[in-house]
Amino acid sequence: MLKQFLSIMSRYLSPYRAYLAWAIVLNFFSQWMNVFSFVVLIPILNILFKIDHTVYHYRPWTVETLDKDLIVNNGYAYVQELIANHGAFLTLVLMGVVLIVMTAIKTAGTFASSAVMVPLRTGIVRDIRTELYNKVLRLPLSFFSEERKGDIIARMSADVQGVENSITSSIDMLIRQPIAILVCFATMLSVSWQLTLFVIFVTPVAGWGMGKVSRRLKSQSVAVQSQWGDIIAQLDETLGGLRIIKAFIAETKMGRRFRSINDNYRRGMSSMVIRQNAAHPMSEFLGTVVIVIVLWFGGWLILNGTNMIDASTFIFYMVILYSVINPLKELSKATYQIPLGLASMDRIDFILKADNPIKDPATPIRLKDFETEVTLDDVSFHYVEGRDVVKHVSLRVPKGKTIALVGQSGSGKSTLVDLIPRYHDVSSGKILINGHDIRDYAIHDLRGLIGNVNQEAILFNDTFYNNITFGVEDATMEQVIEAAKIANAHEFIMESPDGYNTMIGDRGGRLSGGQRQRISIARAILKNPPILILDEATSALDTESERLVQEALERLMKSRTTIAIAHRLSTIKNADEIFVMYEGEIVEHGQHHELIARNGYYKRLYDMQQL
Repeated sequence: MLKQFLSIMSRYLSPYRAYLAWAIVLNFFSQWMNVFSFVVLIPILNILFKIDHTVYHYRPWTVETLDKDLIVNNGYAYVQELIANHGAFLTLVLMGVVLIVMTAIKTAGTFASSAVMVPLRTGIVRDIRTELYNKVLRLPLSFFSEERKGDIIARMSADVQGVENSITSSIDMLIRQPIAILVCFATMLSVSWQLTLFVIFVTPVAGWGMGKVSRRLKSQSVAVQSQWGDIIAQLDETLGGLRIIKAFIAETKMGRRFRSINDNYRRGMSSMVIRQNAAHPMSEFLGTVVIVIVLWFGGWLILNGTNMIDASTFIFYMVILYSVINPLKELSKATYQIPLGLASMDRIDFILKADNPIKDPATPIRLKDFETEVTLDDVSFHYVEGRDVVKHVSLRVPKGKTIALVGQSGSGKSTLVDLIPRYHDVSSGKILINGHDIRDYAIHDLRGLIGNVNQEAILFNDTFYNNITFGVEDATMEQVIEAAKIANAHEFIMESPDGYNTMIGDRGGRLSGGQRQRISIARAILKNPPILILDEATSALDTESERLVQEALERLMKSRTTIAIAHRLSTIKNADEIFVMYEGEIVEHGQHHELIARNGYYKRLYDMQQL
């Protein structure tokens, strides 16, 4: 556990070393002030109870002769002089004032040491959250097809919160308490090394008891966090499928499923919290046991007349011992808090350490413009080993030409076009642009040449303007309006309450399907890519919307190299070449009239659509 904790800290502490150094300095300062404030208790007790009748005389000192006994002797001599000159009560008042001042300085140091840790704690959590989000942005699409979106959201929210509540909150504890223990033990050794050896012998018993409680917390926490991921996944599926749930009157069924998941989470959480709550009472009990055992031993020493320690010094020793027991209890608290955070960090690291096979080459070839053609050379691809969804596809897309991919659903058309911008890498074969393998180009350069208009218009909960300019820096309003006009979107944008500054809702929910698609076309027009991929851009639209979108697409396709996927064959009649796919393979290709004359698979698809 400690090794994993230190590994996490080494990853994230570096920018905050100055805060850490100040925290250590301030904690040492406040702990020594704590000890010195308790030292004042000894003369106070002696004055109140007239315990010590020894007469002390001031002894001169030098740096060479200075030691603990000399300091104690001269301190007592000064107090006795105060009593002789001003009386016991006034001396008691003065000692009380000194105790108050030193305690004020100590508490100020404690506050400062905690305050200086706040930027460190919040900064580490911010860095983890930022790193996690950036990794999610960089991971390939295949990662998210294998993982539940709700579980990923849970890792980014509840698990990061778990790290904040346990690991980062324990950093302050792990600095302050060891320093407090070190300072107190040093003081105790200087007061009575015999008693301190006895304490060192007794204390590990308490540590062993706490270890028994905290040992299973990490594994329990992993299970509970996974169950929380199930809850978020269920909620995400419910919100996404609410229309279908209502249409099929499945509210009761979904309620039962959620109740089952929620009950599992409750049972796991209850078990973990009970074990967690057992730690503090146990540490309280074991700490009291240690103090009582030392009290018996010290009382035996004093009552039997040994000269190891006097009564007032023993009371001071017990105060310091209590000051040690409290940090030990706080450290035991860390032993059950940290495993919870480590369990959350394991789930976060599942994403942070996930392999991303889509990488830039070490020395990429610069890709400034599209010059010749896109070539697919014997390309195959599989998600699962041994089950190719694209099989030995070869085709050419010369610059300025439009090709179309048609075929049944599941024939591999969308997967094939996803290989061109490297959303996935080919399993075998290669894809070339300008005669070079696309894996030799920087991903940024490659995707900068390609524009996409998909069947589902992917928009963001933002304004029309920001959705159209998405991914395009420094676009002027005139350019945005021109792109919207070409996409047949300007009129309905201007009819909205705030024009281009109108919010369009989550995923463009305030717009019709045709309007969403025209906004995504305007976005592609503004990007002005030389290569355009259209993935069934009109298949989900009504006739009127399709006409407007088709007009916008025809304007967009002018002078661009276009790869279009179409279910409606009427929309791609004029393509320079049509490739017909069946179960991942190209079974026919040619122009529309050639394929009709061939009376093959394309003709069968065309006739079915005519019917």
